[in-house]
Amino acid sequence: MSLADNLFINMCKDILENGVSTEGEKVRPHWEDGTAAYTIKKFGVVNRYDLSKEFPAITLRRTALKSCIDEILWIWQKKSNNINDLNSHIWDSWADETGSIGKAYGYQLGIKHKYKEGEMDQVDRVLYDLKHNPYSRRIMTNIYNHEDLHEMNLYPCAYSMTFNVTKDKESDQLVLNAILNQRSQDILAANNWNVCQYAVLVHMFAQVSGMKVGELVHVIADAHIYDRHIPIIKELIERPTYDAPTFWINPDVKDFYEFTVDDFKLENYVTGEQIKNIPIAI
Repeated sequence: MSLADNLFINMCKDILENGVSTEGEKVRPHWEDGTAAYTIKKFGVVNRYDLSKEFPAITLRRTALKSCIDEILWIWQKKSNNINDLNSHIWDSWADETGSIGKAYGYQLGIKHKYKEGEMDQVDRVLYDLKHNPYSRRIMTNIYNHEDLHEMNLYPCAYSMTFNVTKDKESDQLVLNAILNQRSQDILAANNWNVCQYAVLVHMFAQVSGMKVGELVHVIADAHIYDRHIPIIKELIERPTYDAPTFWINPDVKDFYEFTVDDFKLENYVTGEQIKNIPIAI
């Protein structure tokens, strides 16, 4: 069993056994038929993934690496808020007639701010600090901008990254660690998708900064399983598991803005059957 499978199974069991139901409460999400989408939820779930040991793609079912990387590049590299720059349809429900999702996600990362070193956006600030001041305790991003929330078609779910550099005691090489803060997460639809995305992001920042990867810590304030997902989750976590896949990142890419989806691969990725047509609450 991979470490990611073990974490996922234990997290799902904990939510199902010890979580709190929102049934009967006033909730915002709903299903396509207009029915309220209730959940079983746990507050403050924290999962730690040691990226130096394995890539955290679960094997219970396949996580579509190319698609989740395409989305992370759309947000962090293209800094886009328009679905026409994206190669999937996962954001279609939140886009307007022009394809815009409002002043959300990539839009926020692309805003330039004034620093004593000059003007730069949040992504370039991370790249600058990792190069010039790696031991800073201020290397972070935040896209939950209250001033612009009214112009976002969906409030950010994964909203903050904090990067922290340590040193490998044996090799003396710098090690990049990160914390992903998420206010809310649909465990079935999005958990491993987000974990894989931000694991790739840490690999990208580490490589272009000449560092090794360390830990990705995922903090979820509201970790929930939707009512219509409960039987799917129960079946999923009883499936056989396999060894973790091997992650490949193109070693020749040294510029963060030159990565493409073809610069990443999962080798020997053996998984259970894919789950199709998962109902998504909106």
